[in-house]
Formats: sequence, structure tokens, C-alpha cells
Amino acid sequence: MDLLQDAFLYLLAAVIAVPIANRLGLGSVLGYLIAGIFIGPVLGLVGSETEDVKHFAEFGVVMMLFLVGLELQPAMLWRMRNRLIGLGGLQVVVTTAIFSGIALAFGLNWQTGVALGMILALSSTAIVLQTLNEKGWMKSTGGQASFSVLLAQDIAVIPMLALLPLLVIGGVASGSEDAGHHGGAAIASLPGWLQTIVVLGAIAGIVLAGRTLIRPVFRFIAASKLREIFTAAALTLVIGIALLMDLVGLSSALGTFLAGVVLSDSEYRHELESDIDPFKGLLLGLFFIAVGAGIDFDLLFGEPLMILGLAAGILFIKAGVLLALGKLFRLPQSDQWLFALGLAQAGEFAFVLFGFAGGFGVLDQDLLKIMTLVVAITMLLTPLMFIIYEKGIAPRSKSGSTRDADEIDDTGTVVVAGMGRFGQVVARFLMTNGHSVVILDHDTKVIDNLARVGVKTYYGDATRPDLLAAAGLGEAKLFVAALDEREKQTELVAHVARTYPDCRILARAFDRHHVYELREAGAHRTRREVFEASLAMARDALVELGAHPFRAEKQARMFRRHDFYTLNALQEKWSGHTVDETYVDAMRAHSDDLYEVMKSDRADRYEDEDRGWTPPPNRKKLG
Repeated sequence: MDLLQDAFLYLLAAVIAVPIANRLGLGSVLGYLIAGIFIGPVLGLVGSETEDVKHFAEFGVVMMLFLVGLELQPAMLWRMRNRLIGLGGLQVVVTTAIFSGIALAFGLNWQTGVALGMILALSSTAIVLQTLNEKGWMKSTGGQASFSVLLAQDIAVIPMLALLPLLVIGGVASGSEDAGHHGGAAIASLPGWLQTIVVLGAIAGIVLAGRTLIRPVFRFIAASKLREIFTAAALTLVIGIALLMDLVGLSSALGTFLAGVVLSDSEYRHELESDIDPFKGLLLGLFFIAVGAGIDFDLLFGEPLMILGLAAGILFIKAGVLLALGKLFRLPQSDQWLFALGLAQAGEFAFVLFGFAGGFGVLDQDLLKIMTLVVAITMLLTPLMFIIYEKGIAPRSKSGSTRDADEIDDTGTVVVAGMGRFGQVVARFLMTNGHSVVILDHDTKVIDNLARVGVKTYYGDATRPDLLAAAGLGEAKLFVAALDEREKQTELVAHVARTYPDCRILARAFDRHHVYELREAGAHRTRREVFEASLAMARDALVELGAHPFRAEKQARMFRRHDFYTLNALQEKWSGHTVDETYVDAMRAHSDDLYEVMKSDRADRYEDEDRGWTPPPNRKKLG
């Protein structure tokens, strides 16, 4: 019964804390840590069993590294080699060296210093990638640089796991009796040269089996079409490799990572990912809850200056190293700060490596308690670092860019703001139809690339009123808003609608609700960026399934007309950027109506998007 009660408490804490943390932008890892803090140090609902839970949940890390290996296809690694080896490798090596030197300066032996340096060099993959995706920064130069470094760090975990036991051999821990639980007892009595042969043979066996044996086995299992057996086989593979590595005294994570890389180009890669990922996520969540429950807050309240000083020092030093590397690799100024502040924290792998280092005796328990608390604090401060960048540095970097806005010496009947994948098509279409177009964008790479093909683009932030005026918007007939950032796009449309009431506004929308926001802001026409392409693909899919192309085109037109009718009808139910039950009920009714329309081949009563919506008053139409 105690087991069921503990399981219920851990799961309940995760179910409550993680969604709230995600909603607040803190990320799932911090959600799990906060859940552990509440059921452990705060409420005292769990206690002594957390270490046992942590040892059990460490298998989630083994699964994580297997999945990391599956993602690391050799071709992808080769394409990213410059940033992986250069930017990522330098970050790990330089940061490790600095923290190791600081540890030596504080009187710790060199083995402990190297262990701490390696562990603190890592950043939080889970928090950073989730935030970059949520904020839309992943495709930026800083986002891509961050991804490269995080990938390099994930790869670096493998040699770190292999190096930690060697630090014990160097003489750090005389009392590392617990290290035996990491394996190697089966070959401990063999001579050293024979142990080496056995270890190399185990690694070679994993590679050979992955290339020749595992694929036919999975092909045979897949032919049975029993999903649960395939899942069982995937778990058997991971557990079996972990046991083999433990038997020969190597890291289980090292073996499963190697197996993942071997299977990265397998036809069953995606199936393995989908089967193992839920187990990985649950076990990792359990691991982080146990870490949070085991945090010693008495230590924080007893030595607040020391703990907070260490956390601040880690953030400051890592940010400094990353900022210097950003300058060295010539990242744009704003992206340098995103890169530096985003990766300044210590990562979730620190908890895992602390466990290994403690088990082998490389780090003593008092130091482990201090560093576990310090790492958790740096992770808890990560959302604040992103807020500092988003609210303080990013706007200032754009307005105070090292490159001044271009002098606009041309006028046109059309002004286009934003030359991303959407704006480029619109601008090229209008230009090839004989219209004079003034184009604005703030991405220097895009501007340089367009210049090479003869498309003149002016550098500058299109949200600046003075730049819009210089572009001749007062005399232009048409303004096309095609920015990549949703909020700025809406603000831009609202400004142009207020300032230039005689100018027609066409705006790119991200989804249906953004259409409503842009209409309220003053846009005359809106287009959802992926709707037409998605509908074209759906039409192609219908043809591939046997429908006549004429029939598929007819169905696509009916679907489009009904969707535009629904778009306009639902705007009446959409209130103040919220979705209430009235809106949901109306949407459900229109969805049911769509089935009837598509069956009856009749959509005559539906208006198209432009005729079915009345533009804002006091607006002139072109021509």
C-alpha cells in the first residue's frame, strides 16, 4: 500500500505542477522540480524513499540517450560539424577549464575540479529548446547556435560518463564502495588486458548486432502487427544493452547511446522513438521530482549567501564564455545575447552526473548537496534570463543595431514589410506584374541574398514609424504586412490603420484567431499562411486515393468556401481573444455542417472570404 500511495503522490504532483509550469512559461523540467519541492521539503509528504526512486528513475536517462543517439544520423552530424566541433566543442572545453581552475583555487583536488567543470559546462536542453520553440526563436541565428551547442553537450555527456570512473582511478575516492553497483564485478577477476578485450568486444557486439541482427528481428516482430510486442521488443533492446554494459563495467547510457546511433538510419527509427518516448518522459519526470524532493532547503536558509553566490557565479561565468564565443563566431548582436543568456544555466544532466560521480566517490556527499541545490536554482532562474532578453535586450538591440537603417531613395505604389517565405512570394508576384514595390526587412542575410538575385530590399525595422514614412506609405496605395512575429504583425497593422487611413492593408495571418485580431486592428484582407498550401496537399491526397482530379478540385473549392464562411461566421462568437463555450458550440455546429456540404456537393449559399466579411468603415477600395 505504501508503494501505491507514493506512486499516487508523485503522479498527482506531476499532473498538477507541470501543466501550471508550462502555462507560466517555466517548462516541464522546472515543473517536475517544483512538484518534488512541494511534496518533499515544503509539505513533507515524501522523504527517505526519494533516493531509491531516483536510482530507479535514472533508467529514464538511459532511454533519453538512446533516443538522442537515434536522432544523430551521420549525415546530419557531418552537415553540422563546424558548429558542433567549433562552437559546441569550444564551449564545453573552455567552460570545463574555467570551472576546474576555480575549483582548484578553492582548494579542491584536481579530480573533483575536473568533474565539477564537466558537469557545470552542460546546459538544460529541455528548458532551452522548449522556450526557443515557444517564443519562435529556434530559426534565428541565436536559436540555431544554441541548438548546435546543446547537441554538442548531449554528445559530450557520453565521454563524461566514461571519464568519471577514471577520476576514481586517479585516486580521488578511497571510500567509493557504492561504485560497485555500477557494474563490472563479472570481469573484475580477469587480467587487465583481458578486461579491455571483453569491453571492446561488448562495444563491437552492439555495433555488429545493430547492423546485422536487430533489424531482421524488428522486421519479424513488425510483421506480426502487434504493437505491444514491438514496444516490448524496444524495451528489451534498451534494457538488454544496459545490462550488458553494466556487466562489463561501462556506463549503461554509453551503450544505449551507441545502439541509438547504429540504428539512427534504420527504417524502424521513428517506431522505436514513439514506443520508448513515453517511458522516457515518465521516468525522467519521476527522476526530477525525486531530485526536487531531495533538495536540502535547510542548507539554503543556513547559507543563503554562499548558495545564491555560487548560482550567480555560474550564470555569470557561463554567460561570459558564451558571449565571447558568440562574438568569435560573429553572431548578430541580439543573437549573441540570446545565445549567452539562454544557455547560462546548468542542465538536467548535472543531476544525473552528480549521481554517477557520487556513486563512484568522485564528489563527496556534502559537496553534492550544495551543488544539487545550486544547479536547481540556476534552472529556476532561466525563465528570468529569457525575460531579460525578450523585454530588455532584444528591443534595444534591434533599435540600436550596429547597422543603421538604409536611406530609402525610392517610392512605390506598394510597401511590403517582411521578406520571409510569405512576403517574398507576394513581392515577386507584384513586381513581375509591373508594380513598383518598396521592400523592408531587418534580416541582413535575407537582404544580401535578395540583392544577389537583383531584388532591392531596404534594411530597417518596419515597426518604426519614421521608416514607414520614409518608405512613402503616405502616398502608397497598398501595404502588405508579412512579419514573422505574430504580436508585432498585429501592432504594425494597427499603427498603419491609424496613421494611414487611405492605404489598403493586406496582412499575413498565422491562424484563424490571428485573422480576427488583424481585422480588429484594421486589416482589409487577411490570408492564413499555410491554408492554401494545406488545401492543395489535401486535394492531391484525394487524387492519390483514387478520386478524379476534377472531382478533387471541386471538393477543394467547396471546402474552401465553407471554411471562409465559417471563418466569418465565427468572428461574431469570438470575444476579446478568448474562446468560450459559445464559440466552441458554434464551431462544432459548423464542423457538422461541413460533412453534409461535402456529401451534397452544394456550397452555393456560402460566400467567399472577401465578400463574406465587411471591411472596417471609411476605407477606400483600390481602383
